Amino acid sequence: MRVNTTDMQNAFGKYLSLVEKEDIIITKNGRSVAKLTHYKEPDYFIVHEEAHQYQTMKKVSYEEYMELVDSSDQRYELIEGEIYLLASPSFTHQVVVNEISWHFNNYFKGKPCRSLTAPLDIRLFGYATKFEEEPNVVQPDVVVICDEEKVNEKNKYEGIPTLIVEVLSPSTKNKDLVAKLNLYMKSGVSEYWVVNPENKSILQYSFSKEREIDYPQSHRLEDTIQSTVFPGLEIFVQDVFSEISL
Repeated sequence: MRVNTTDMQNAFGKYLSLVEKEDIIITKNGRSVAKLTHYKEPDYFIVHEEAHQYQTMKKVSYEEYMELVDSSDQRYELIEGEIYLLASPSFTHQVVVNEISWHFNNYFKGKPCRSLTAPLDIRLFGYATKFEEEPNVVQPDVVVICDEEKVNEKNKYEGIPTLIVEVLSPSTKNKDLVAKLNLYMKSGVSEYWVVNPENKSILQYSFSKEREIDYPQSHRLEDTIQSTVFPGLEIFVQDVFSEISL
């Protein structure tokens, strides 16, 4: 269908309906100047972090995930074929992340391992033998990496973190306590801390070489959490929450 600019301006709503059936060529002074085409939403399944229950009809491929990432200013994670839109963290969340990061940076200074904070893409592949078979991309709040040689020529990290810390928010509990716990265990992460600012506690998971949970521990304000992997890395739990209201 061909329509001149005057008709398009006078009956734009009409042509918006018609464009669902065919493209519309817009003309000016007899020349084609633009084309109006029907836009179809990508067949992605995006789970907002606010969603607590969800079902998906289609697993998203890594290529589809990257297409979305490259075309957006938002941050996303890909877990088991599902896309999660990362919400902007709260003030409390960031205060807790900074406190943990400060302790970690002091401990790892001068040591071969390094503590880093989000956003940093971590590519994991569960029980698979390579990333292409089971692609997952996450951005944990804090990671400790001991295989810095796995940073590739594009300055992207492709290793497996030794220790991961996630700080819970009301909208991420299910993901952090279920989906990510399972993914980190399967992928060969050695230790996982789940920090809960709401009840001022830290859940600590250690994973065996067989990629099973060794034993979970729950730490309260009066406790000291000690890493099962790094000797001497210990934090008084109350210090983690000292800068937020009790």
